Formats: sequence, structure tokens, C-alpha cells
Amino acid sequence: MSLETALMARGNNQCELCKSENKLTVYEVPPHSEQREEDCILVCEKCDLQLTKKEELDNKHWSCLNESMWSEVPAVQVVSWRMLNRLRNESWAADAIDLMFLDEPTLAWAKATGDHENSSEVELHRDCNGQQLHDGDNVVLTKTLDVKGSNLNAKLGTVVKGIKLVADNFEQIEGKIEGQTIVILTKYLKKG
Repeated sequence: MSLETALMARGNNQCELCKSENKLTVYEVPPHSEQREEDCILVCEKCDLQLTKKEELDNKHWSCLNESMWSEVPAVQVVSWRMLNRLRNESWAADAIDLMFLDEPTLAWAKATGDHENSSEVELHRDCNGQQLHDGDNVVLTKTLDVKGSNLNAKLGTVVKGIKLVADNFEQIEGKIEGQTIVILTKYLKKG
């Protein structure tokens, strides 16, 4: 039996956090990386995007944690605890954390990544107007830029097609101008 099939059976073909049946996928609960059933949960697309910090947290969506925190599955408990801590500024989440009990090994797993210490704010690639950028977007330069180490001069108004987000820096994207791949600061771009 495949991992996804086992998780579908365990979760009754629903997201193990919010009970959605839309676009389900396997989420491996960090720091585990062995693709074992006990280290993974089945999540919907919305939960996955917010767990992996690719979308801003929707506080209303996560009210589902009031139910999923009572799951008997340790991996679901760990994710519930982490998300409740990310949302701890919400009174309902703070109350839920106070009610939740994890045994020592499960609590150690929940604290292992340090994700619970983060705020609910998510750093996303945004253009100069605050619009979220995604891989493949087209953008327009809002300033003429001299490209270091090159005689290339990227002029104001230049369209950069099919950008790629720099994974570890939310202020940078990669794009091609005149056939050359360069790194551009997001504050000099607007979504096209």
C-alpha cells in the first residue's frame, strides 16, 4: 500500500487538519524525511500553502485546529500545536494551546524545528506595490538598473518575463534581460 493510499484511508479521504477534500497531498512533518506514514499527514492545498509559508495565514481557516488538535495521530498533533503557536495572538488559539497536551516525545518533535517561535507573519516576495509575486510572473522595472559585472543597463519600463523567485531571499527574484539571467530587487519591480 502506498503512503498516499494509507493516509487517505487514515484521514477518510479528507485533509487531516481542516477536513477539506480538495487537492489533497502528503505533507511530511519536519524534521522527519523518511516518508513514513507516522511522520506524514494528508493536507489540502490551502493548508499546505500556509504550512509551507507560501501564502499568508488565514486565521479563520485555522479555526479547524480546535478539532484537529485532539487527533490521536502524533503528526497531526505536532502540526496543530505548531500552527496554534504561530497564531497565538488570536485569543481562541491561545486558549487552545492551554488546553492541549502532548506527551514528551511528541512535544520534543513539535519543538524540533523552532517553527512555533515564529510569528504568524509570512515573508513573501512582493513587488513595489505590495502585490505577491509568483514563479513565472511577468514584471516591469520601475527604475533603470546598472547590472554589476556587466555592461548591461536594464532600463525603466523593461518587461521581465517568467521570473523565478529566489528561495532564501524574499527581496530578490531572478529574471532574464537581453538573454542574461540577473538578480533583481523586488522593490524595483511591479507586477505586469
